[in-house]
Amino acid sequence: MFIARWQIDARFGHKQEALELMKEWEREIGAKVGVDPGRSSVVTGSIGALEATIENNLTVENLAELERLFEAISKIPAHVEWGKKLEPHVVSGTSRWSILRVVPM
Repeated sequence: MFIARWQIDARFGHKQEALELMKEWEREIGAKVGVDPGRSSVVTGSIGALEATIENNLTVENLAELERLFEAISKIPAHVEWGKKLEPHVVSGTSRWSILRVVPM
C-alpha cells in the first residue's frame, strides 16, 4: 500500500480559497476517476509545519492503481481548468508529489 502525497503552499491570505478548490477537485474530478473519499484526506500545517502548506494524501493499493488514476485524470479537460483556477492561490514552485510506502506493523 502507498500514500500519494501532493503538497502545495498557499499564498498569504489565499489558504481558504485553495482548500475550497481542493474540495471541488474531489467532488468534480476525483469522483469521475474513482477516487474514494474515504481513502483521501486533506491536511494543513498547524504546529511545527508551515501554516501555508496544504497536502492531499491519497491511499492506493499499489503503484499500478496510482498510474491508472494519473492516466484517467490527464484525460479530463476539467482538471486543466481546475488547475488554472488554483494557480493564483499557490506559491509558485511549491507543488510536489511524494509517494510513501505504508509499512505494516
